[in-house]
Amino acid sequence: MYDRMNRSAVLETRRVTANLPVKLIDDACQVTGKGITETLVAGLERVRRSAAADKARALKGKLRLMIDLETSRERARH
Repeated sequence: MYDRMNRSAVLETRRVTANLPVKLIDDACQVTGKGITETLVAGLERVRRSAAADKARALKGKLRLMIDLETSRERARH
């Protein structure tokens, strides 16, 4: 996680000030085993993934795919 955060930090970061419940931050840091910044980054990434998953779920039943499952499951055998 730390390496991923550092790579994105090189690209662009934003310094923020936020009033957050101390117990929430402490509990979250204890769960992740990381510091405040790494824990907040992990939480924000989770929010982003959740939004993407919601968007994908909204498409359920709306796409018509013509896929031959048997062909797609075949693998080259050596």
